Amino acid sequence: MSEGYFVGWGTLALINAVLAQGKNRSGLNWFILSLFLGPLATLFLALSGKK
Repeated sequence: MSEGYFVGWGTLALINAVLAQGKNRSGLNWFILSLFLGPLATLFLALSGKK
């Protein structure tokens, strides 16, 4: 796979971590989860309410 794919996936994980912290959730946990689930984790965060 190309290097750009991994950079994009990692960037998405960082964005999800910041989004999670804005919703009073663990940024580290969501970062790790995002590395495995990618866009699905973003969808879950976007649909979840603030804690």
